[in-house]
Amino acid sequence: MPGVLYAGGVVAALFASTLTSQAYAQPPFDTVPPDKIVITVATVNGSGCPAGTAAIAVSPDNTAFTVTYSEYLAQVGVGSKPTDFRKNCQLNLVTHVPQGFSYAIASVDYRGFAHLEKGASATQKASYYFQGQSQTSSNTHEFAGSYDDNWQVTDTADIATVVWSPCGELRNFNINTELRANAGTSNTKETTSFIAMDSTDGDVSTTYHFAWKECPSDKK
Repeated sequence: MPGVLYAGGVVAALFASTLTSQAYAQPPFDTVPPDKIVITVATVNGSGCPAGTAAIAVSPDNTAFTVTYSEYLAQVGVGSKPTDFRKNCQLNLVTHVPQGFSYAIASVDYRGFAHLEKGASATQKASYYFQGQSQTSSNTHEFAGSYDDNWQVTDTADIATVVWSPCGELRNFNINTELRANAGTSNTKETTSFIAMDSTDGDVSTTYHFAWKECPSDKK
């Protein structure tokens, strides 16, 4: 049972899907740089990702990177502190992209576990943007109680509106995520409701899928 699997930690599974068929149908998404990309964490801030609880890994084929959380949980009710209803994480990533390529985030896969009493609800939010750019991609997902199971959502960007990294420039990539547990009409004196996006297993992670395109050549 999902409630037993939780056991004080939360099982969030890797949802390693590929880009949508629509994405593959567009020329800018067909090219993947042959050279390895490197992602390093510049800063990590937020109650959902204390120091040492978030890790980044790039897939060998340069099509995705994963973020693994180990303490990302929002809850209300018995055993909760007043501030536990909302948890967030802000990741500032330095992405070293092979010369001549630009990237965007075409889709993101999230999974986690939630236990919501009748009358309670939860929210998962995420936004992404490149440093110095005003354009932001954001998504929100709602969950209603009663609920006691794994959850999964996928944010897929419209091809025409994806935010591309500037060609020839090193811009940090920012990821802001948030979890909220809302008590609603549930009995918080006798029950606990929570939503989590963390993992006790280093092999399971949130997955961010790249889209790639070649930058215009400077040659005359």
